[in-house]
Amino acid sequence: MQVTETHSEGLSRVFSVVVPRADLQRALDAKIEEVRPKVNINGFRPGKVPASHLRKIYGLSMLREIIDGEVDSATKKALQDGKLRVASQPDLKVSSDMEKVVALQEDLAFELNVELIPDFEPVDPATLSVDKVVAPVADEQVDKSLEELAKSQRTFAEKDGPAADGDALTIDFVGKIDGEPFEGGSAEKATVVIGSNQFIPGFEEGMVGLAKGDTKTVTARFPAGYAVETLKGRDATFDVTVHEVRAPAETVIDDSLAEKFGMADLGALKDALRQRLEAEHATQSRARAKRDLFDKLEAAHDFPLPPQMVEQEFAQIWRQIEADRTAGTLEPEDAAKSEDDLKAEYRAIAARRVKLGLVLAEIGRRSNIDVTNDEVSQAVMSQARQYPGQERQVFEIYQKNPQLLAQIRAPIFEEKTVDYILELAKVTSRTVSRDELFTDPEA
Repeated sequence: MQVTETHSEGLSRVFSVVVPRADLQRALDAKIEEVRPKVNINGFRPGKVPASHLRKIYGLSMLREIIDGEVDSATKKALQDGKLRVASQPDLKVSSDMEKVVALQEDLAFELNVELIPDFEPVDPATLSVDKVVAPVADEQVDKSLEELAKSQRTFAEKDGPAADGDALTIDFVGKIDGEPFEGGSAEKATVVIGSNQFIPGFEEGMVGLAKGDTKTVTARFPAGYAVETLKGRDATFDVTVHEVRAPAETVIDDSLAEKFGMADLGALKDALRQRLEAEHATQSRARAKRDLFDKLEAAHDFPLPPQMVEQEFAQIWRQIEADRTAGTLEPEDAAKSEDDLKAEYRAIAARRVKLGLVLAEIGRRSNIDVTNDEVSQAVMSQARQYPGQERQVFEIYQKNPQLLAQIRAPIFEEKTVDYILELAKVTSRTVSRDELFTDPEA
């Protein structure tokens, strides 16, 4: 086998590989001799099948297997000899006539195009300063959560008189656009709770003041980001008939409410709500610190990015954008942009992701951060539990698919590397309100 580097520019390397047909012939002869003692064919004694006969029957499949092995060996040799770390799967271009190669009439010749991971010196985590916002859970927040929980358990009783905010109505309605009914715009005996925001803006508000037996034409507008493309931003009218109006009964916040949720008493329910809020705050606080860390890491590094990696990342993002656009779930701010502007924006996001991925990978590699098999198994089991009754099948699918396992391993490695960096960096905590904690700093 002859491996020759023919091109070197930036992160691109090209290797020319030639495997002489004589080498393929020797490999085929060796393979036949290896299997000959084990082959049983009618008309021949065990182990006595002529090599020529085996070559005639199995030679083609054996040779194809040998060629695949030679390609794999050549790729590994090129990378190992040059001590190269590839950024993506090498691109292989065969220049030989494969029919002649398989017939052992021509050498196997192909070209390997390899894109490398850039060589750079990562920043020392100890030199980084990271801002971490934290928010304590106030008693008022626990009380508010408790009120919302009680509200979810409220019951309704029939009332006389007009409907008010918070009341539930049983109605029939027929929706129309430009005077014509539209698909999915009608219902019978539907329940509408005024103020629940379960219907489009203007619909629930139009129920205020209606009583049992009343009819009314309500005007409302579909949001610009509505899921159905043909209804986005459209004005509609709804012919409404009221069958019943019910007022919410007061829900008493006491030990009996706690018992409905499996808690011993009201104090235990409050403790559980506080723990849930604290967990939400901790998750958001880490997300904000991680985002600030990523901003600092991006600013601290300047190196060329592998174009193919960026393009693959962008392609993955863009597939999701197109899927959202087809489903009518594209964010309104994105829907208002031209395709060129949108592509430029998300290509920049793809480049940021690739850059940060390379930085984290290099810091993790130099710091000997590893993901154990137990950690991967636990993550796979967590995924499998989302499919009750099929856990074993899901687990086996992951175990047999290296690509799926890599998708499980990657976020674990990222989180462990982030933890490592945050342990060494100077992290400054700043106390804020819950509202500020959950406000996007770029909003």
